[in-house]
Amino acid sequence: MTTQLTLIQIDNYGPWTVTPEPRREMDLQTMQSRLFADIAQFLGSRGGYVFFSRFDNMIAVTNGIGRAGHTALQETIRNRYPVTVSLGIGTADTPAVALDEATEKIQAAGSAQDEGRTEVLAGDPLDSDDDSTVHIAHFDVNDATGKYTDQLNEFDSFIHIERSYASLMEYMREAHGALSFFVGGDNIISVCPSLSPDDYQAAIDHVESDAGVALKVGVGRGETAHDAGYAAKHALEDCRYEGTSVEFDQPPATTGDD
Repeated sequence: MTTQLTLIQIDNYGPWTVTPEPRREMDLQTMQSRLFADIAQFLGSRGGYVFFSRFDNMIAVTNGIGRAGHTALQETIRNRYPVTVSLGIGTADTPAVALDEATEKIQAAGSAQDEGRTEVLAGDPLDSDDDSTVHIAHFDVNDATGKYTDQLNEFDSFIHIERSYASLMEYMREAHGALSFFVGGDNIISVCPSLSPDDYQAAIDHVESDAGVALKVGVGRGETAHDAGYAAKHALEDCRYEGTSVEFDQPPATTGDD
């Protein structure tokens, strides 16, 4: 399996936000949210996933999307927004390594605040004959509505959810090179290498011990992020139906003589 990640970085965004004078914060927030929505729609229609990260930087899972698709994304943004984006493509068995590669490609072309660095497209997408299986894990907080939404004010509920997200994000990154993203409500999506049920259970146990929040997870795989993510959603429904904490869309591969 190989994960293809694309780092999306707005060109020269910091200086643009204060030129010729500081821009209204809500105008910037509106543009950032619309930009993310358009990129999500563009990549989603091609089987990709994108996560907003810090908004001026976004991380996309782009298995199945080639150079022409990346070029078309840049053209779409250029035609609709007062900013442009540079793209770095990285591929590796481990998502964190793929992101490192994508980041190095962009950084080698110049600083994020370099006026001369515009619409860089660096790195090579996977070949059609590469094993491009993606693993997506969809985590969900157990009874978030009953424990938090219907019991606490929204900010305190948010603290509990964010605490679990921070704990899981750091654990999955350090233990497995997986990249985890909060996607709203009480949902966290992780882009993962091939992991065992015990690996996922250990992550859940860590978050409960560290943050006091109980999770469950559905794990899916596929040729694109959409395929893997949709399979993960179905596996998560199996968790709810069976009352289990870890479910796979398919039985995980085994090794040995059993």
